[in-house]
Amino acid sequence: MQKTPYSPAELLALDKQHVWHPYASVHSDVPVFPVARCEGVEIELATGERLIDGMASWWSAIHGYNHPELNAALTEQMADMSHVMFGGLTHQPAVHLAKLLVEITPGDLSRVFFSDSGSVAVEVALKMALQFWQAQGQAKKQRILSFRNGYHGDTFAAMSVCDPVTGMHRLFDGVLAKQLFAPAPPAGFSEALPPNALDDVEQLLVSHHDELAAVIIEPIVQGAGGMRFYSPEFLAGLHALCRKYNVLFIADEIATGLGRTGKWFACEHAGISPDILCLGKTLTAGYITLAATLCSDTIAEIICSGDAGCFMHGPTYMGNPLACAVAARNIEMLQGSNWQQDIARISAQLRAGLAPCRSLPGVVDVRVLGAIGVVELAEPVDMALIEPAFVEAGIWLRPFGKLVYMMPPYIITDAQIEKLTSATYSVLQGQLRHR
Repeated sequence: MQKTPYSPAELLALDKQHVWHPYASVHSDVPVFPVARCEGVEIELATGERLIDGMASWWSAIHGYNHPELNAALTEQMADMSHVMFGGLTHQPAVHLAKLLVEITPGDLSRVFFSDSGSVAVEVALKMALQFWQAQGQAKKQRILSFRNGYHGDTFAAMSVCDPVTGMHRLFDGVLAKQLFAPAPPAGFSEALPPNALDDVEQLLVSHHDELAAVIIEPIVQGAGGMRFYSPEFLAGLHALCRKYNVLFIADEIATGLGRTGKWFACEHAGISPDILCLGKTLTAGYITLAATLCSDTIAEIICSGDAGCFMHGPTYMGNPLACAVAARNIEMLQGSNWQQDIARISAQLRAGLAPCRSLPGVVDVRVLGAIGVVELAEPVDMALIEPAFVEAGIWLRPFGKLVYMMPPYIITDAQIEKLTSATYSVLQGQLRHR
């Protein structure tokens, strides 16, 4: 059967009539662009333009698109089974992926619970923390301590630990669980940590540790809450406070896991291992939705010793064989490559290429960490104007709020980074000149 031959105009008309895009109004005039195919680091539009993808499909497609090894993993697995229920059954792709994840994650994270998306991985982590304390007769420990500028997903429990003021979910504040929030970590990855940087966090732990099940944080990089980088020293100090006050430490590595910051996991910058670790996005290198929540044998055994006798969660598509097969191949590709050199190369070029943006009026900050580049503006961008300008310049970026940022695939070439950063400068120069 051939593909339905919609013209670009027909496709856009049908999209406008029937499709609801993420964080968008059905009345929006912000354009969407029809994609025909993707290859390597390029997105080819149905209208013929080829764009360098600076977003890696929301930070996930770390090996780029249409990669032969990942394609092979999918097609090989498809010949055996695309899906089978995970209740009472198991299979090689899931078991092998779990083994690989245990090998590469820090500390004693030895149990892997698969789910469908990053937000659900956070839901699973929070439920693990609650059941952990319930199983020990400490059901009062049921609140979570999170951080301002934090973002952990769009499902209900995940929304409850996102920043309730500056986050994307304040409309739901009246119906979400009431969690505790500490001030955002002081900005600056390489800057000295102020002596009192953890005082507010410790005071909250002193006052509430008897009702706190866990602390959750995005290690080193607060992503959708502001693309903020902070000190490994802060993360190490927070981890020590969790130990001191008997509170579990949850690391949300959905945006940072598998190399984005220059380490396998951002926690490694601080030399710590969390009690619970959340993964998503990069796990399947942008091929199929999959997430994982890892914990230690000790936590798993305590949870399963409680009244329920098991962990109370089970997605229909848990451990999907196609997703697990491509995720395992993704990790094996990283293990067999010099991805750390690629991250260092990308980082150096982003620093050099984005530096001229500092001179533009209305630019507040330019910062780079690993393969993440951020240009922060004084005012929010006009999406209806800036997106077509990026497309015309031959690049794909998806700014939000005051942030124009890029997290490209690890395979991006030097020439492609140069075009990505120079086009970003040119577009911003044109946009900011008219303000």
